[in-house]
Amino acid sequence: MASSGNLATSSSSSNSDKYRYKPEIQQMMFVSGETNDPPPETTALIEDIVRSQVSEMLRQATAQATRRGSRSISIEDLIFLIRHDRAKVNRLRTYLSWKDVRKNAKDQEGGAVEGADILEDVGAAAPVSSVQDAGQKMKYRKSKVKLPWDLTGMFAEPVPEIEDEEGGVGPDEDELEANLATLQRLKSADERTRAMTKEEYVHWSECRQASFTFRKGKRFREWASIAILTDSKPNDDIIDILGFLTFEIVAVLTEEAIKVKEAEDEMEMRRSKRTKTRKTERFLFDPPDEDQRPIQAKHVAEAFRNLQQAKPKQLALRNFSGGLVRTRTVVI
Repeated sequence: MASSGNLATSSSSSNSDKYRYKPEIQQMMFVSGETNDPPPETTALIEDIVRSQVSEMLRQATAQATRRGSRSISIEDLIFLIRHDRAKVNRLRTYLSWKDVRKNAKDQEGGAVEGADILEDVGAAAPVSSVQDAGQKMKYRKSKVKLPWDLTGMFAEPVPEIEDEEGGVGPDEDELEANLATLQRLKSADERTRAMTKEEYVHWSECRQASFTFRKGKRFREWASIAILTDSKPNDDIIDILGFLTFEIVAVLTEEAIKVKEAEDEMEMRRSKRTKTRKTERFLFDPPDEDQRPIQAKHVAEAFRNLQQAKPKQLALRNFSGGLVRTRTVVI
């Protein structure tokens, strides 16, 4: 009996060491549209998928750096892996730009105030002239992240950027296209939070700040086995980008799993041919409604399988010949 108890204790401790981000994943899923508490099997599967995606990104980024003749991974190596998703690249560019703004503001103020706090203080208490000067400084410090494979980087002379009516640099076609996806996300978030109370909205705002890496850099390095996958030690910018991409992976998996669950529920409704009166009747031992069931592990597995399917563009490159083709893991 004692040996069996020791085995159970050791197995539970090993599971807790392997799965370290259950609260963060639950918060990310809640922000992405899952209103119920997912079971442990679901969060464990998502964590395994995220870990495998991080390993795949590090492997491909390391191979890309080796082709450049470098041993260390750069920011461009990671962005190159998601270059086809313009909306995600644009969000990552914005994230890196504002991170640089906060860093410069923190260095300028001696590290006493965060960049976001400076913006709030300037807009609240400073006079108009100082606000305009501060706005010009902040505008000057918010640099645009340029990528080597951009069209403007293929010319020896710098290409003049298009200015808007206010004299600033206007968005290009990629940013305009990516902004549509961002606006769609903001619209869905507004529809979800419109009927929330103050306490619910505060909880939702706190869940939006969930991260795999924020103030957890050492734990993330151990969890992802970065020291084993890369020869050099990635800097803090690489870890921050991985934290941004892991949040995106959980969000995409949750949104796709919700679609799979809704399709399954609709198929079950058609199969059982229930009427509205039958649906409203509730009995003591009836199972919960389909819309109240949380996302199961099978929904996440099906969502991951859908996201790993070959795109029509990839099939066209093989002239739609089909057959057995070796494929690598797709970075979500």
